[in-house]
Amino acid sequence: MNWFAIITFVVILTSIYIYAYVRSRKVDISNSEGYFLGGRSLVGTTVGMSIIMTNLSTEHLVGQNGQSYVAGMEVMAWEVTAAIAIVIGAWVFIPKYFKYGVNTISDFIEIRFDTTTKRIVSILFMFTFVVSFMPVVLYSGALIFNNLFNIDEFLGVSSITAAAIIAFIIGAIGVSYLILGGLSLLAHSDSIYGIGLIGGGLVVAALALFVLGDSNFLRGIDTIITQTPEKLNAWGAVDSAIVPWPTLFFGMLFNNLYFWCTNQMIIQKSLAAKNLKEAQKGMIYVGFFKISGAFFLVLPGIIAFNMFGGDLHMDSAYPALISEILPGWAAGIFAAVVFGAIMSSFVGALNATVTLFSLDFYKPVINKKASSQDIARMGRFATIGFGLLTIIIAPFISIFPQGLFAVVQEFNGLYSMPLLAIVLVGFYSRKTSSLGAKVTFAFHVVTYASSKLLIPDIHYLYVWSVLFLLDLAILVAFSKLRPEKDDFEFEKYKNKVDITPWKHVRVTGILILILVAAMYIVFSPLVLAK
Repeated sequence: MNWFAIITFVVILTSIYIYAYVRSRKVDISNSEGYFLGGRSLVGTTVGMSIIMTNLSTEHLVGQNGQSYVAGMEVMAWEVTAAIAIVIGAWVFIPKYFKYGVNTISDFIEIRFDTTTKRIVSILFMFTFVVSFMPVVLYSGALIFNNLFNIDEFLGVSSITAAAIIAFIIGAIGVSYLILGGLSLLAHSDSIYGIGLIGGGLVVAALALFVLGDSNFLRGIDTIITQTPEKLNAWGAVDSAIVPWPTLFFGMLFNNLYFWCTNQMIIQKSLAAKNLKEAQKGMIYVGFFKISGAFFLVLPGIIAFNMFGGDLHMDSAYPALISEILPGWAAGIFAAVVFGAIMSSFVGALNATVTLFSLDFYKPVINKKASSQDIARMGRFATIGFGLLTIIIAPFISIFPQGLFAVVQEFNGLYSMPLLAIVLVGFYSRKTSSLGAKVTFAFHVVTYASSKLLIPDIHYLYVWSVLFLLDLAILVAFSKLRPEKDDFEFEKYKNKVDITPWKHVRVTGILILILVAAMYIVFSPLVLAK
């Protein structure tokens, strides 16, 4: 065991916790808005870092770099093209949510459709968070910690057992973190962890190139360009198992719009902003970050291929790279950064799960007379329950052969496309159909599940490309043929905070879109992938 690294790890974590705890004490977490939404007090930088850290975790470090180890730069689609959806979110989705003063995405669904549809959405969110996203975050984080500190050798157990033990410890700390400080504590610690993760991720990529080039950074770059130019092509083949290029304009775009514009786990951080201006700033910051993510969430996988060959399992590539290049004294620092990534994603998803349960089921169904304090109290009990369930599931993620990142994406497909369709119709149509929303969800779940059995070889991004259009068509048809009796009054609902937009949101968004296009030109046969 590297005791110096362990001491460094503990000192860094304790320091960040103390800083975040002191900053978060300004927010009263005894009520539901303080516990779940940080008292609507966050500024743009905090919103942005919190979204980044909720999204970015070890399933990205391990999973995306694992995919790029196999397929190359086409994996950057999950990062770079996300910036397009984020810009649309800042321009369109966030202003509309603020206009209606909602606390959750399901609140908006209830306003435009009905309570039953709202609860269907909430159940699907909670199911996928608990069954796939949070267990993957814990398990992938445990893999990295085991490689850094050789826990399996120290305990004399198998790597799977060691991963289960580490996942339990991380999960238990995450549960206590949320109980003690709510969303505000998480958001303030994310501001520090975010800087560390971005900086640390870029340092790992640079150091890996340095090692690959025999102590010469430029030679490392030249090695990749000359030996594996095909892996620098961001345009995946039509039959690619990772990201076929036609799906960039359909399934991938639709998925990104769902994740960045309608996913409770992400949107909840924007809704915690003190006003629309700060929420839009936070989203734009995230947009710039997602473009840079290609250099430390995708490139290291390609470096690992050049360093080790193609014999590793994809989810072992990044941990193996870290073990190879990281100096012993730096293990504690990197472990602290990784821990922050795990904690932010795990606690962010857990907070979203508990928020949905408390506001959509406990208050309206279980205890209709519950006060704001009662809801926050139940939120703490629910935090323990959902947290323990996730910890139990985490070790079983090892049985999925398609890789950690794919597990999360394919589970999201259960509800992502119909949810996006429902939100879009809710934005722009005075006529909606609650029956149509339910039929759309039922059609999608049955059809998507059937596709996994009947056409398993068709890439899920192609399936999403078709299903979103079918979901939208069904919903629009029901809205015309079986609409609610009264047209919706768009001006009826009142916002809770100032909804004056940020004056630079348009120009910064356009700049992001230009950078996305530039990335796809550089990583193509026109420039690097010759």
